[in-house]
Amino acid sequence: MNGSVTLAYDYPILGVFWTTFLLFLWVMWFMLLFHVLADVFRDDGLNGWAKTGWIIFVLVLPFLGVLVYVGVRGRGMGRRKVAQAEAQREAFDDYIRRTAASDPARTTRPTM
Repeated sequence: MNGSVTLAYDYPILGVFWTTFLLFLWVMWFMLLFHVLADVFRDDGLNGWAKTGWIIFVLVLPFLGVLVYVGVRGRGMGRRKVAQAEAQREAFDDYIRRTAASDPARTTRPTM
């Protein structure tokens, strides 16, 4: 073998921390990108062309597009997320109330 072999103990500890940090930033970047794309589709105030424009901007210039989107529409992002969570909670509570209020005599139990 002519090539050199890098062993685990040859990789400096600071290199491990730096690699872990970069991996963490990469994962966080994709999470932010997906949150922005989900928020574009969640917003009822935007028409189709505005949504298309934001998506193209975010996909063509991802770093600048996401940073501009968060800067311009970041406050509304949080409000829409909270409104969606409240709507889901209310729907779940309504489902529980309807299920708990149903007549137990009408439900059939299997006989043995």
